[in-house]
Amino acid sequence: VSWAITGKTGMFDTTELVKELQEMREDGCLSDALVRFAARTLKEGDERFDWVGAYLFNEKDSELWLHNYVGPRTEVAKIPIGEGVAGKAAAEKETLNVPHVEELEDYEAPGPNTASELVVVIKAGDDLFGVLDLSSMEPEAFEDEDVASISMVCEKLAEQFMAERRV
Repeated sequence: VSWAITGKTGMFDTTELVKELQEMREDGCLSDALVRFAARTLKEGDERFDWVGAYLFNEKDSELWLHNYVGPRTEVAKIPIGEGVAGKAAAEKETLNVPHVEELEDYEAPGPNTASELVVVIKAGDDLFGVLDLSSMEPEAFEDEDVASISMVCEKLAEQFMAERRV
């Protein structure tokens, strides 16, 4: 299945990104390289994405820790599970698409001037590895196609995390 991110200003086909992530896996790259490549490629691939970052799950502290990101500097380095959009997505192990972040109480944006946010969980079964967090200065920036496309990327990242766990 090929999903394309077809938003208001951008056009990005994640099929190629998923293929490249698989090739990186086959070449022996570890999750750190894959996460960094995915974040950078997504950010550069669509003008709607103003900030793209990965928060990885620290089970010991029950927090998400900022791992790799592309976009303006953020002061949100750690997110307790259950707090904020990313923390809630991780707690529920479900994707959260927030079209208007200003409607949320006590919202902490990963980047300045955030109007909408999409958080897709990186998981395999019940195993949580983290989240991929995308924000946009455009309200209602993320569509159903974005959710499906970014989910494919997160599934490929989760495969690598599982493979590394088995070693």
